[in-house]
Parts: sequence; C-alpha cells; structure tokens
Amino acid sequence: MPCGRDDNPYNVLMPELPEVETVARGLRACLTGRTITKVTVHWPGSIGTPGPRRFAQSLAGRLVTDVHRRGKWIVIELNDGQTLLVHLRMTGQLLLEHADCPVDDYTRVVFSLDKSSGAGCDHLCLRFSDMRKFGRLILTDDPSDVLGELGPEPLADDFTVERFRCMLAKRRGRIKSLLLNQHFLVGLGNIYVNEALWRAHIHPLRSAHSLSSDEVEALHEAIRFVLRAAIAGGGTTLENGNFRQVHGETGEFAGQLQIYGCEGESCACCGSLVQRIKVGQRGTYFCPQCQPPPDVE
Repeated sequence: MPCGRDDNPYNVLMPELPEVETVARGLRACLTGRTITKVTVHWPGSIGTPGPRRFAQSLAGRLVTDVHRRGKWIVIELNDGQTLLVHLRMTGQLLLEHADCPVDDYTRVVFSLDKSSGAGCDHLCLRFSDMRKFGRLILTDDPSDVLGELGPEPLADDFTVERFRCMLAKRRGRIKSLLLNQHFLVGLGNIYVNEALWRAHIHPLRSAHSLSSDEVEALHEAIRFVLRAAIAGGGTTLENGNFRQVHGETGEFAGQLQIYGCEGESCACCGSLVQRIKVGQRGTYFCPQCQPPPDVE
C-alpha cells in the first residue's frame, strides 16, 4: 500500500486540526466583514440547532465579525453576539463558489453573501457540501455549550511540556487512544497521531503513564511539529480523498506523510518494513524497529 493511502472502505477521514485550521483561515479572509443576505437549507438534517427555518431566518442580515477554530469546530462569530459552529465530520466541505454556479446533489446549505470590495472574494457564496450527511451546523448564543468540554489546544502557548507531562501521569490507557480523545487534547485524529508517535519513536500501544520524561518531551515536540507542517501544507487530501480548501484546492501534506498508510513500505528512518495493527478499530501504522512494542504492563 503506497504511503498516504487510507485503509477504510470509503477512503475518507474526518478532517483534523490542520484541515479545519486551513478552512477557517480561508473563510476568515473572505467572510470577515461580509453580511449573510440569505440562507437556503437544502437538507434540514445538516442543521443541529435551532430548527432549519429559524436557523435561516436568524442568520439573514447578520455580519460576520471573525472566523477561527476550536478543536475540529469552525467558529463563525456574528455581529448580534451569536456564533455559527460547523463540524465537517467525514465528508463536509465549506466552499466559496461563484453564486451563479449550479447547486450539486451534495450541497446541503447555501449562504448568500453581500458584495465584497476584497480582491477575489466578490460574487461568491458559501456552500456547505456533505456527501455522507454527517456534518452539522449549530447556531448558538453560547458556544461553550458545545465547546466547553473540549481539551486543550496542542498549538497553544499554554500547552507546555510540563502540562502535557501532568496530563499523562495518571493515565493508564493506550497512548494512541488517549491522543484521539477530544476531551483530553483537541484536534488530533488518526493521521496525525500515527505521524507524531512515529516521529517520537513511541509505540501506539504504550500506556500513557509509562512514557519517560524524555519521551513526553519528544511526543510534545512531534505533535506540534506535525500539526504545523500540515497546516503549512494546506492539510492532507488522501488519494481520491474528500478534503478541499475553501476554493476547492486539495491539501498538499499527503506527500509528506512518513508512516500513515505505509504498510509494507520501508520506514523512512531505519528501513524496516512498516506494520499495521488496529487500535480502537482504527488502522494504526508503526515501525517495529523505531517504535519497539511495550513490555507487558
């Protein structure tokens, strides 16, 4: 299996922190200062709260004041104090397209926008497309109702090595499963956890509390390195994958993946053959030489 190919039957994965950050930055550049003039809901199931009719009515006439990210959620702040939260899930896309382009079968919600004086952003509308219909849009007065229980941000200044060490100290679960837990640490999914553990030379079945001080430091550095590199690459679009940036571009980081999807290939570090196991029903890739298996714990 060539590196970077996904091993699930649909060949799609939930966008992780780098993909969501890439989308949020693209939206911020074109949406901030724009007014939503109309909302058309093509599939009501995409709307979490409130109901589809109230959702559309409440957003019409609202000015976008900022766009950012929290975990895997896109956060769109509005001038009336409300917040639009978007979770792309597996196949969700937020695309800025010309308003005259026909709506395809996967378009679930369309946000019409006022005209813009910004170069390259005029005559565009925002479309939420979602082939498998798992994504959700929520309009709320208090985003903490949705975001309040999320864990710390791995790229934040306050996510220090010492804080990470304290977070891991009493955790006896497998390190890979723990890193996927959004209440423990936000934004990481299967791709980047595999990459970070390989870079830190830590086997995915290690118990979290068993990591030495040096290993915690190495993993902390690896997580931040991989996430920043993936953001710089515009995220990861796997072969035949679904992720698209807001203007339809693919993410370019797939070509830099070192371990994910590389079963049977030579490890880029030592040349040993990459192996694949399942951890928590997720395909998990590791090098048996660089990431020695744990002792019985």
